[in-house]
Amino acid sequence: MVSSFSCFLPLLVLVISCTQNRSLFANGDIDLIQKTCKTTKFYDLCMSSLQSDSTSSEADTKGLAIIMAKVAMANATSTNSYLSSNLLVKNTNDNLKKALKQCADKYSAAGMALQNSVQDLSLEFYDYAYMHVMAAADYANACHNGFKRYPRLVYPPEIAAREEGLKRICDVVMGIIDGLAN
Repeated sequence: MVSSFSCFLPLLVLVISCTQNRSLFANGDIDLIQKTCKTTKFYDLCMSSLQSDSTSSEADTKGLAIIMAKVAMANATSTNSYLSSNLLVKNTNDNLKKALKQCADKYSAAGMALQNSVQDLSLEFYDYAYMHVMAAADYANACHNGFKRYPRLVYPPEIAAREEGLKRICDVVMGIIDGLAN
């Protein structure tokens, strides 16, 4: 299994590369991104994610919310793939297989909820978009809770790190949506 550090390594590289390439954005564009990210719980995550997407320089606040929702969707999809690939590894523990399968299903549902949030944002149905993002974060939590059904299973740190990552990204999306709904 992959260490939890390696799960965050791509994010770290992204943050470093974005902070060194601030000149890619015009001042007006970076100002909107900064203003938007200041309304979220995780400013640095918001900034690095939005700066890594070239379309954010031309986006309004709704567009920034859509970009972040797509970042969350990519995270959920990646975690689903990670969990599914771990199911293929020869494992004799049936309870672990069941828990991983349930988690893969939860992350698949999270991806669908985030896809729905993108559609809702496009239609300016901000309440529905918020609810879908909140559901996506809760699906990640449900994965964690699923492991509790099997007393002898330990929740793998790699999955815990991915859960925390998705929850943080969803918090950023919800913070941006809060600004749109006002």
